[in-house]
Amino acid sequence: MTERIVGILLAAGAGTRFGGDKLMHRLADGTPMALAAAGALRAACPRVVAVVRPGDEALARRLAAAGCEPVFCPQAHRGMGHSLAAGVQATPDADGWLVTLADMPFIAADSHRAVLARLHGGASLAAAFFDGRRGHPVGFARIWFSQLTALTGDQGARAILANNRRQLTLCPVDDPGVTRDIDRPEQLSGAKQAPPPPPSEPL
Repeated sequence: MTERIVGILLAAGAGTRFGGDKLMHRLADGTPMALAAAGALRAACPRVVAVVRPGDEALARRLAAAGCEPVFCPQAHRGMGHSLAAGVQATPDADGWLVTLADMPFIAADSHRAVLARLHGGASLAAAFFDGRRGHPVGFARIWFSQLTALTGDQGARAILANNRRQLTLCPVDDPGVTRDIDRPEQLSGAKQAPPPPPSEPL
């Protein structure tokens, strides 16, 4: 069943607050941010779809070389909901999806595996949890296909999670990376040793 849970890397953001090509920005070890996020996700999911903006062929090529399947989302500029819907629509044969963001490069592969294990164990919704906060990745079982493919706007899947709290399984992990997304260059100072900034609301 592992092969039927597909990883979705949301890599279609414009990075406006970062002031440049955020997802190709190199981390301290020289790895571009999006590729670091992709590598950790691929360590848990053999199949990973990376949703990118139209025209961002350079990023798509790098992600493809890293083993991801690029999917271009024409409506990516309208918000994360469209990007997530595009990733799910591109994988209609999946039994579920493990979703993370390309600007969260410090998530450990074991954190992805922890959420994946909860999906394998029968959870319909699952998410990483650290220091009292829900983070990424977030897992969705097959039953959410219709709702995921209907997503629009910039709220992602927040409504699905908010309206189905009793079905959400939180996966405690010892990994500050699950709540650490990078919006501005100064948030990279100190790499993994820096305290995580207040996170964006997941999905």
